[in-house]
Amino acid sequence: MTGRTADFSEALDRKTSRSICDAVGERLQRSLPPDGSHLPDPLAPLMNELRKRDEPLARFD
Repeated sequence: MTGRTADFSEALDRKTSRSICDAVGERLQRSLPPDGSHLPDPLAPLMNELRKRDEPLARFD
C-alpha cells in the first residue's frame, strides 16, 4: 500500500491525540442517551467503563 492511509510514519502528538479523543467523546455524548438505558446490551457496560476511566482525567482538566 502506498496510499496516505498506510503511512504510519506521521505519528500524532499528545495534544492532537487528546483533542481528537475529546471531539469524539463530545459527539458521542450528543448522539447517545445520557442515562445509557436505551443502549444495546453489549454497549452499555463499555460506556460505563469509559465513564469510570474518564473520572480521574476530569480532575486534572
